[in-house]
Amino acid sequence: MSSFHFQVQDASIERAGRLLFQPVSFVLQAGQALHLQGDNGSGKTSLLRALCGLSTLSQGHARWGPAVVSDDQHAFKREVFYLGHALGMKDELSALENLQVACAIAGQTLSPSDAPSALQAQGLANRMHLPLRVLSQGQKRRVALARLQVSTARLWVLDEPWVALDQAAQSALTDLLTAHVTQGGLLLFTSHQAPALGHTVSELRLQP
Repeated sequence: MSSFHFQVQDASIERAGRLLFQPVSFVLQAGQALHLQGDNGSGKTSLLRALCGLSTLSQGHARWGPAVVSDDQHAFKREVFYLGHALGMKDELSALENLQVACAIAGQTLSPSDAPSALQAQGLANRMHLPLRVLSQGQKRRVALARLQVSTARLWVLDEPWVALDQAAQSALTDLLTAHVTQGGLLLFTSHQAPALGHTVSELRLQP
């Protein structure tokens, strides 16, 4: 097996003395996508957060290549981009500043034009210098997607990324994700929609 893969083995999460879902195992290779499915409250978000190191698995483990993720979280976090329901941005900063700060925290160097170009591509050319607090929820999601657009991470983990986007933005996001996978990236996502990302998408449903 290539070292460029993300492997999850017997992973589950416990709440109040019981497992949220039956243990799951899967392997994502370069150029593959996995659509994580399950009923509301089944534990999808909890699993994604744990796999990204934002919380802890109750059982099982994840590997990035040969390394167990929990043994070297710092190295793994350079390789993963997580987008959840909470966007992790500062309302007092502008869209442009939020994008620049997020990249700096991730240790990613941008050229002077990278961030403005990404925001322009998301239809935010006239909004990028405004405080985030004055933007609509959909526009805030577009700022987060601009961060995704410039990300150099190989593994993208996205929780309902199409939420609060209009049809044009949804289509643009689908194109972006398709390009990421086509170029050899890995994608793990949840969605109540059925995005057409091509034959590279497999499905895994959490079972109670």
